[in-house]
Amino acid sequence: MIVGIVKESFPGERRVAVVPDVVPMYQKRGVEVLIEKGAGQSAGFTDAAYEAKGATLSDSRDDVFAKADIIAQVRVLGGNPEHAREDFPRMRKGQLIIGAADPLSCPELVKEAAPTGASIFSMELIPRITRAQSMDILSSMATVAGYKAVLWAAERLPKFFPMFMTAAGTVTPARAFIVGAGVAGLQAIATAKRLGAIVSAYDVRDAVKEQVESLGGKFVEMDLETAEGEGGYAREMDEAFYERQRQMMLRVVAENDVVITTAAIPGRKAPILVTEEMVKGMAPGSVIVDLAAERGGNCELTKVDEIVEAHGVSILGPSNIPSTVPFHASQMYSRNVLNYVANMFNKDKEFVLDPEDEIIKETWMTKDGEVILPRIQELLGATPEGTA
Repeated sequence: MIVGIVKESFPGERRVAVVPDVVPMYQKRGVEVLIEKGAGQSAGFTDAAYEAKGATLSDSRDDVFAKADIIAQVRVLGGNPEHAREDFPRMRKGQLIIGAADPLSCPELVKEAAPTGASIFSMELIPRITRAQSMDILSSMATVAGYKAVLWAAERLPKFFPMFMTAAGTVTPARAFIVGAGVAGLQAIATAKRLGAIVSAYDVRDAVKEQVESLGGKFVEMDLETAEGEGGYAREMDEAFYERQRQMMLRVVAENDVVITTAAIPGRKAPILVTEEMVKGMAPGSVIVDLAAERGGNCELTKVDEIVEAHGVSILGPSNIPSTVPFHASQMYSRNVLNYVANMFNKDKEFVLDPEDEIIKETWMTKDGEVILPRIQELLGATPEGTA
């Protein structure tokens, strides 16, 4: 069996789906790694490094697709809407395509790819169960986002983050408010705290209060119903809930120098949590980093991939944040993919694609020319198999 790695075609994508260090781990399972020359270059992994670990280099994308049983990518289908279709003629019946496909936002691309006959798997749909934690790319990449958000804020803020006792007097620490205490939010809390800021955080799920406090942050209490959803994610609420939330956040936002928002719902537009009125209430020089910019933004004034200056406040709307730390982001992503592929082998090291395995079942989108995943069928307006 051969796992193939090709250069990422999404503009600006610097990550790679397999790093040199995991090549021997594939080989232990009887899987060879075939990689297109230069595929890891942008992430800091040379062709020589892959060869040293036992991978085979290929001169062309066509060759990798033609020889590989499994194609592992960072971005496929909806994750790469401008160029994904270019690979459709290269895919073939029975071939496995694994990557971040953003199927809940772009189910039409799943339907378009189905006739290739390839079995396509979406890494974002990994179920939140204990056995699948080592495969969870959303958590891995959110770690990068939370870390970088704080660094960008610290660079932009015209203040120090930590308190300093100097001969010229005491410099007071910056105050950072993190909205959303998922993986990205918790990493932002930890990073801001390490830099010396006074950190507070809010989440619609009361269950995360202990996690926030364990990292040294203060959990902001708001008299609102909990919004705990399936798998530990926050569920989407109605507009009345978000309006009450915004009213309560008005004072809290004004008290902080940095606000980092992280509330994104897969396949949906991000809720507006920070209004222009809140921005007006912040001190000049304050910074907002909106990690939901790609989903429309949590701040009313956010523009994706731009820095908006409004009412003396800088509002950053970065996209594809993991690609800004491509070396370590690739390391984490490639481990996720390795563990996902390893799950397709039984104890006797035999490849067994079990459709009843919960991890496979929840991520397998196309097979034999058809869309087989019920939640994608529903988005396409079809009746899922087994329902009336």
